[in-house]
Amino acid sequence: MAEAIALMDIDEEENQNHLSKPNKGENVVVPATTPTSKATPWVEKYRPQSLADVAAHRDIVDTIDRLTSENRLPHLLLYGPPGTGKTSTILAVARKLYGAQYRNMILELNASDDRGIDVVRKQIQDFASTQSFSFGAKASVKLVLLDEADAMTKDAQFALRRVIEKYTKSTRFALICNHVNKIIPALQSRCTRFRFAPLEPMHVAERLKHVIEAEGLDVPESGLEALKRLSNGDMRKALNILQSTHMASQQITEETVYLCTGNPFAPRCAANNTLASE
Repeated sequence: MAEAIALMDIDEEENQNHLSKPNKGENVVVPATTPTSKATPWVEKYRPQSLADVAAHRDIVDTIDRLTSENRLPHLLLYGPPGTGKTSTILAVARKLYGAQYRNMILELNASDDRGIDVVRKQIQDFASTQSFSFGAKASVKLVLLDEADAMTKDAQFALRRVIEKYTKSTRFALICNHVNKIIPALQSRCTRFRFAPLEPMHVAERLKHVIEAEGLDVPESGLEALKRLSNGDMRKALNILQSTHMASQQITEETVYLCTGNPFAPRCAANNTLASE
């Protein structure tokens, strides 16, 4: 067990207590359902609904899945570049924990919008401190999800540390960020840390093919290669480019992908370089 975790980029300060009876929180905004509108961002429309659907980082996902199944979920700190599955993983955990009741059991905040100490004192502490009735949810603890936690002020982070200490028996905290060095050591030490690296091209391609098939699109291999190349391991970016290109030109080819993103089309650049050298 210890050897398996050591092979991953995971840091755990200490074993967490088993889950216990929670306090009640307020209804909150939670992951998107599967919408039908054509204007719906495909990033949300095709967000993984379960841990099994998460495209990559199976070592991390399987570890979190096991901890969840064993009622040993610790406070989490997920960090790494955008579009690597951090938020999707936590939302999938919430669905597994709470089933149909997750709307009552999770508080989701974007710390870049609510970055000051007031949000910790009001929204987070109020949610963590009030009684919660799970009505048949699979787990009794609540979950606070703080996206872009590295945008929080230092004062807010210190206040959050105290809230975590006070309500650790009833609430789990999941912090998501791009830059772990912007999270104070006192918070890092209270969380199990998982690093999400940029996705491998094969994982980006697998998810893109799933969306392409679901949307009934015709994308040649050269177009798929362009999407992988321009995304740089960012699944969110890849899906946004795919949807934008489809909306702009209907035809998704290597050239239209480059034109839609404003990037120089590679063959054209090569031709220009050849002419310039003659």
